[in-house]
Amino acid sequence: MISVAKADGTNEAFDPNKLVRSLRRAGADEEQAGMIAREVEARLYTGITTQEIYARAFSLLRRTPEGGGVRRAAAARYSLKRAVLNFGPSGFPFESYIAELLRTEGYSAEVDQMVKGACVEHEVDVVAHKDGRTLYVEAKFHNSLGLRSDLKTALYVQARVEDLRRGRSEEEAAHMDGILVTNTKFSEKAVQYAECRGLGLLSWDYPRGATLHERIDRAGLYPVTALTSLSKHEKTALLSQRFVLCRALPHQPEVLTQIGVSGNKADRVLEEVGALCIPGRDI
Repeated sequence: MISVAKADGTNEAFDPNKLVRSLRRAGADEEQAGMIAREVEARLYTGITTQEIYARAFSLLRRTPEGGGVRRAAAARYSLKRAVLNFGPSGFPFESYIAELLRTEGYSAEVDQMVKGACVEHEVDVVAHKDGRTLYVEAKFHNSLGLRSDLKTALYVQARVEDLRRGRSEEEAAHMDGILVTNTKFSEKAVQYAECRGLGLLSWDYPRGATLHERIDRAGLYPVTALTSLSKHEKTALLSQRFVLCRALPHQPEVLTQIGVSGNKADRVLEEVGALCIPGRDI
């Protein structure tokens, strides 16, 4: 068994089936996923990192000769976790992305709101409303996949929610919820505490069946940082103009010209967007 070094510093045995599942989920067909997994497995060595495995699989998926935009879209889905991670270097607020995700799910949402509690006023990352309920969101962004939101974070978020609840009427308090959202994972103690206290959690792999990854995929809410047909410089240029969601590109194709992308390359970008940003896709 080949030991793989994970981003959080732990090790686990390489599981080719896990790699195949992640590739299939991204949109690779069974033959492609199996071929890529075999090629990656043939070049493994003890101590290889998950980042190296990802980079090899991504490169192979992106170079698969068949499929054009569909192939690039599969590679983009496979790179989604790292695409969100790139919000850090770009300076784009993670909470704005979460607010947009909530809007696609039927919420009205505002970012960076000052809300009075029973004791003090709180700056809340996102305040969202839907079906008579109010959702107070704490968005915790990490710039490394190995970092987790821990018990300490869950404790202070729950304390904030409780102060906000005490500052409301009994009826209002009964119709409000608090949730902690992160782009990576939670520690086991954070999950245990939140489940005990009724604090909502949303991370890349939690809760099962409604993870951040799954909700982004269902909404088709892919950021431009996921597009494989754009260079890093071109993605940064789009983000600097606050142009974040790839599904907006077909409605404003002129923005590609503004960052120096035109002709056949612009066509490839729009082809990838058409294959990638499809809400409701099965996962």
